[in-house]
Amino acid sequence: MSDTAANFGLIGLGTMGSNLALNIAEKGFDIAVYNRTAERTRAFHAEAGELAQRLVPCETMEAFVAAIAPPRNIILMVPAGPVVDEHIAALRPLLGGDDLIIDAGNANFRDTNRRAQQAGQSGALFLGIGVSGGEEGARHGPSIMGGGPRPAWDRVAPMLEAIAADYEGTPCATWMGEGGAGHFVKMVHNGIEYADMQMIAETYGILRDGLGRSAPDIAGVFAAWNDGPLKSYLIEISAAAAAAVDPVTGQPILDVILDRAGQKGTGRWTVIEAQHLGTPITAIEAAVAARNMSARLDERHIGERLFGAAPQPVNPETISDGLLGNALLAGKIACYAQGFAMLHAASGEFGWSLPLPDIARVWRAGCIIRSTLLNDMAEALSEHGDMNLMFAPFFADILKNNGADLRAVVSDAVRTGNPAPALSAGLSYFDMMRTGRSTANLIQAQRDFFGAHSFERIDGEGAHHGPWGSG
Repeated sequence: MSDTAANFGLIGLGTMGSNLALNIAEKGFDIAVYNRTAERTRAFHAEAGELAQRLVPCETMEAFVAAIAPPRNIILMVPAGPVVDEHIAALRPLLGGDDLIIDAGNANFRDTNRRAQQAGQSGALFLGIGVSGGEEGARHGPSIMGGGPRPAWDRVAPMLEAIAADYEGTPCATWMGEGGAGHFVKMVHNGIEYADMQMIAETYGILRDGLGRSAPDIAGVFAAWNDGPLKSYLIEISAAAAAAVDPVTGQPILDVILDRAGQKGTGRWTVIEAQHLGTPITAIEAAVAARNMSARLDERHIGERLFGAAPQPVNPETISDGLLGNALLAGKIACYAQGFAMLHAASGEFGWSLPLPDIARVWRAGCIIRSTLLNDMAEALSEHGDMNLMFAPFFADILKNNGADLRAVVSDAVRTGNPAPALSAGLSYFDMMRTGRSTANLIQAQRDFFGAHSFERIDGEGAHHGPWGSG
């Protein structure tokens, strides 16, 4: 390291923190690092190789703060929740008024709003940034979504843009708005990720159980899809996973992995916040529910013994690889449309003015949901920002051309008992969003009948009641 103090500091040398610190050092910034266990700090520094010269390992909080040049910029990469508050409380007495704390963990945006408000009341500086891309992204270039005071973001933007993923010369790092805006965008990203993964898994299930295809065959299908409009990181790694062989048994690795999916809660947060906003995200809700049901392994086996196995063969003459891919493409568009509609609603609710086209651009590289479609989404949102993404001409044409294939796949899946909750939810969303006269008139009649809640009429304004009395 140079003779001057470090440019930045980072607390928390777990998987994500360690890789982010190495990324920062590799981009030419000197960085002080601290972990609550000194052994981990020493080991990290010893294993850093040539980058060790840009790292300042510190074994106390006081030494850590002293190692950073003021005004200090300190990144927290610690578990979300009370641990973040504990570190902020420990740091504040050691910091000056111009020193900045950056929470780069997977925080709930409401916690970030609270921390930002507390910092503002005391004159302190605080940023909450969403970081997506997992271990690989942290090390070589994540997608970064910033929230907090714009001057604080501008101060550290050169470093964040330097370490972020790059898409054709544009860094995937952008300021989203005040307070918890960055963490909110990251939360919705994760919700879309849940639905995208679930839809891919459902097509895998139809290939495996409905069509009797082997894992290597399915790998070839996914690889072919990745050469077309479905090209994305998740399709790419799904192909790789399906092709992988278990070194212990020699079987395809997918055939030995227990079908119980884990989750860390961000998808659930997305669903909860969508309900608060009154924004339908049915595909994401279905994906979260599917993960919850996957955890009920014993109950599912009881159900299979009681009712018989659900998946039955589908007709290979009607469900081709190409038709499945088209259905997945249509479902994916419905899913992303729901996510961006939720971001639009939150922008108005929280006064953020979320830059929807920039969000799509930030997601083009580095993050888990990166895909070739996001460039087209950025363009569509630039031209039709207030419009549901499904209605933008480019995506409307895709749905016109592929919506029938989604219906065919869902119909066959329902008929044969192949579970497809997220694809089904995407199709239902598509159908409801193109139904000019829905059945909600009956719901309003029911509400007025039992609760005198009133209803609107199609031939006049104002609140009205039906002829059924007080019920």
